[in-house]
Amino acid sequence: MTKRVVLAYSGGLDTSVAIGWIAAETGAEVICVAADVGQGGEDMNEIRQRALDCGAVESVVLDLKTEFAQDFCLPALRANALYLERYPLVSALSRPVIAKHLALAAQKFGADTVAHGCTGKGNDQVRFEVGIGAIAPELDVIAPVRDSGMTRDKAIQFAEDKGLPIDQSKRSPYSVDQNFWGRAVETGFLEDPWNAPIEDLYSYTSDPAVAREPDDVVISFVDGVPTAIDGRPVTVLEAILELNKRAGAQGVGRLDMVEDRLVGIKSREVYEAPGAIALITAHQELEDLTVERDVRRFKFSVEQRWTELVYDGLWFSPLRSALDAFVDSSQRHVTGDIRLRLHGGKAVATGRRGEGSLYDFELATYDTGDTFDQTLAKGFVQLWGLPSRIAARREQRLAK
Repeated sequence: MTKRVVLAYSGGLDTSVAIGWIAAETGAEVICVAADVGQGGEDMNEIRQRALDCGAVESVVLDLKTEFAQDFCLPALRANALYLERYPLVSALSRPVIAKHLALAAQKFGADTVAHGCTGKGNDQVRFEVGIGAIAPELDVIAPVRDSGMTRDKAIQFAEDKGLPIDQSKRSPYSVDQNFWGRAVETGFLEDPWNAPIEDLYSYTSDPAVAREPDDVVISFVDGVPTAIDGRPVTVLEAILELNKRAGAQGVGRLDMVEDRLVGIKSREVYEAPGAIALITAHQELEDLTVERDVRRFKFSVEQRWTELVYDGLWFSPLRSALDAFVDSSQRHVTGDIRLRLHGGKAVATGRRGEGSLYDFELATYDTGDTFDQTLAKGFVQLWGLPSRIAARREQRLAK
């Protein structure tokens, strides 16, 4: 029986070149698996045909949008996952769902090897290989672009020489990865961090500097799950898609940053994530209203570690699952509404309410009706500061 390799196929330069490399180097038949995670603007049937035109013996397209939204984006939202407090894990979230289905495809088609088109510099090689190893440790994994040492310009030349049907060219050398949680753009002139991004790079967002009327939107949550927009019931996927349009139209979610990659180098990335940023902003605001102080403080550290694990390719790790249990518990009362004003590239909360609220007007007010007993505060302050005073007296005594 001819050896078979299942290739994670995006339709782009690297994976198109990888089909021919695998066939030449291993003699194996290549089966391409393209995952639809809401790339937007791409015809998945064209991508399927492109794989066949590039030499694949079989090509399948999987609609993973609902699964991606519910099982991957939602946990990230409830964890307020922002790497380096900015990046909402656009690519890092899609890789584990793709890895899962690559392993399933290998089982279905009788393949003993899975391949991906990542380079040796990026994070995605780790996300794919560690993820597949956690799901199906019996599978081998190869990375044709990385293992062949093919640079981007050589890959472009290879594609042109072979007449591969790809959109890449020397005149437009950007690398773009996108799904409905966001869009990432890198390489080309962006590799010089002094160069400012140009407007042509953006696709999900409009120029925030252009004057337009603000958009006020009310996002409703039940136990940390977005369930309605402006009172109209939505699924998680529908909430993301609608806010991509509305927040994107206001220029919300543009990020230009230098980030720390897992392999130890710094990388300049330009991101667009209008729906993700709007939802995370609203969710954080509702948590501020509904989550008890010590739980909220501790959750900040959980969020950071959760985000690092996912960014570093450890979605299937026992620690992430354990942290999920804490996050799930913390969401029991994150129920209510947040009103956001989307305008000028920002999503700003202008209203908060909910049955899970811990805000007590009678305790918070400084006006008539205040029920807070201020006579208790003096003793509280004295006892709270007692350890510091004792330590200060010791320092004074020893200084003498």
